[in-house]
Amino acid sequence: MKQQTGSFIKRNLSFVLFVILMFSFRSSVADYYHVPTGSMEPTIQVGDRIVVDKSAYTLELPFTNVVLAQTGDINRGDIVVIQSSAVNTRLVKRVIALAGDTVSLSNNNLSVNGKHALLQRRENYVFQENMGDSLRSIQLLPVKGARSSFNDIVVPEKHVLVMGDNRNNSVDSRYYGFIPVEEIQGQATRVAFSLDKENNYLPRGERSLLALQ
Repeated sequence: MKQQTGSFIKRNLSFVLFVILMFSFRSSVADYYHVPTGSMEPTIQVGDRIVVDKSAYTLELPFTNVVLAQTGDINRGDIVVIQSSAVNTRLVKRVIALAGDTVSLSNNNLSVNGKHALLQRRENYVFQENMGDSLRSIQLLPVKGARSSFNDIVVPEKHVLVMGDNRNNSVDSRYYGFIPVEEIQGQATRVAFSLDKENNYLPRGERSLLALQ
């Protein structure tokens, strides 16, 4: 059996190396993920496959969580992929506040370090939210029991506060607390492609390679 395995590897060495390099690349540099929920609408829609820059903040040894180097800083407004221990699943959310920031929410009006977000209605329940260092679209659906308010809180060291852009329909830091920075796997940068579940999974051409902001 060992001889057969060795013979196969020798005959297909270039293919084996390609597979190893491909999975190493996806493990520590870049990957793409399917988005199954609407918690980030309107920015990310159900059916989007998003490109994730896994080296945006750290460079890790492939197939491990060992950090080889710090490559960048997490910024307010970044859309990040989180391997959450609190809910034991992968999440895609937006960073609202960093360690040391004071944050509050009053009827979906956000305040960070005393600066209040400016909301401008774009259509129906979609608003443009301007925080000065971040400009994004959010959705404010009339959802019963939504956590649309909380008093001043301070983000602890080595943590961030995240929320979904679909503010009243997102389970995020308002429910499961602050996110440890080591659980952040990378930054979502664009939509690779998108399939419309409501239309026989046909591709949404207008969303292909769409940059996320």
